[in-house]
Amino acid sequence: MPRPRKRRWVGKEPGVTFFKPQGIPLNSLEEVVVSVEEYEALKLADLDGLSQEESASKMKVSQSTFHRLLKSAREKVSEALVKGKAIKITGGDYELLK
Repeated sequence: MPRPRKRRWVGKEPGVTFFKPQGIPLNSLEEVVVSVEEYEALKLADLDGLSQEESASKMKVSQSTFHRLLKSAREKVSEALVKGKAIKITGGDYELLK
């Protein structure tokens, strides 16, 4: 039996949850779904410039878990940019920091 998954902590939910290439109708686009935890990992590492250790501590996860979240988020965003897909930020298993 697998061990229960720990919740990840995020500072706040994203204000904008959908991005799409300009000039292409939404109904003809494929979507890439980025979870709220993956979004938070991108924000902490790439926008805020925190180390993986600092970021993992803020999200209350191990450094290896943070690394997996960040890697997955970067792959999804890269795929969307290169292949012209829409990015939808939704879902996940997280709690908001108070």
